[in-house]
Amino acid sequence: MASIFSKIVKGEIPCHKVAENDDFLAFLDAFPIANGHTLVIPKKEIDYLFDLDEELYSKLFLFAKSIVPALEKAVPCLRIGVSVIGLEVPHAHIHLLPLNSMADADFGKKIKVSQEELAATAEKIRNNF
Repeated sequence: MASIFSKIVKGEIPCHKVAENDDFLAFLDAFPIANGHTLVIPKKEIDYLFDLDEELYSKLFLFAKSIVPALEKAVPCLRIGVSVIGLEVPHAHIHLLPLNSMADADFGKKIKVSQEELAATAEKIRNNF
């Protein structure tokens, strides 16, 4: 069964895309814990991050790293945090989190943002590449 992320990759479910190449996709989390909360995924559907082969694993993190400068320019913060949890969606993914304090990394606290706000944030990030 295809994960929600595979459906996003196929264009069956819309997303606020930040960056993309042949192997990876980065888009804003629809239920963010911080403004600019970005998900980075391999397009290939693999459930567990540590099941990625070494090359895909390395390239995924390098792709995520390439997004950070644009994200930092678009969403002022002290640091971009990285989190890998892997329980909420059965598709390997990395969370990029703009942080100003440790409290900003609380996955139990979602912030409310409209689709318009998500679209504007995604555009700001894309414009900073």
